[in-house]
Amino acid sequence: MNEYLKNLNRLEFVVTTACTGRCKHCSQGDHKSAEHIETKLAADVVRAVAGEYKIESVMTFGGEPLLYPETVCEIHKTAKEMCIPRRQLNTNGYFSKDFNQIKLTADNLIECGVNEFLLSVDAFHQETIPLEYVKAFAENVRNNGAEILVHPAWLVSKEDENAYNIRTKALLEEFSLIGIEASEGNVIFPAGNALKFFREYFDLSKIEKNPYQEDPRNIKAICIGADGKVLDGDINYEKIINILSNYAPEET
Repeated sequence: MNEYLKNLNRLEFVVTTACTGRCKHCSQGDHKSAEHIETKLAADVVRAVAGEYKIESVMTFGGEPLLYPETVCEIHKTAKEMCIPRRQLNTNGYFSKDFNQIKLTADNLIECGVNEFLLSVDAFHQETIPLEYVKAFAENVRNNGAEILVHPAWLVSKEDENAYNIRTKALLEEFSLIGIEASEGNVIFPAGNALKFFREYFDLSKIEKNPYQEDPRNIKAICIGADGKVLDGDINYEKIINILSNYAPEET
């Protein structure tokens, strides 16, 4: 086993770079690309890595992953088959305006194995994403008895009383009233759109590195991009186990 990956316990998949939102805080930028991961390749990664490592959690996100619900379902179905206990979906909840389709998708996700839903709701998402469809999705998930939390983005810090955070807190209260509570969320890191639109909120002289990035010499989570790239390889051309075996961090 590769010494740099001996503590690997989590798989993440960027299902697609396409998105239904146009969020000013997005670290991935403007989502001009609409790539999406190939379903079978993604499921094969789950099966292969879980066969070699003690994987404790799998997450699907994007872009908006539910633009490709069949891929999301196949990833989590495979994770369930491989006895991976924590199976998370991070979504903005806006993928259809058809309430019947929204309910059917929520039902299918739970049936295929998703057991933790993180719903991106905050001042940034709701500038372009209509709340009624998001609430409909959330209520269908909740009514199925699945765990669902609103997962907001905070500007500067959760405690900072800027206008964006004040709006986010009001949105969280709306969800609390229908029985859906919030996670701690994430503090926005200055990259992509966030750096473009909110530069004045950051002291760039004090920012050393992205706190959400992995230590390249002790990787606990790997993220497979919508284009199939992961670490120094590409699952479209090479088996994931070979990519993991050959990985070595760059010398600094």
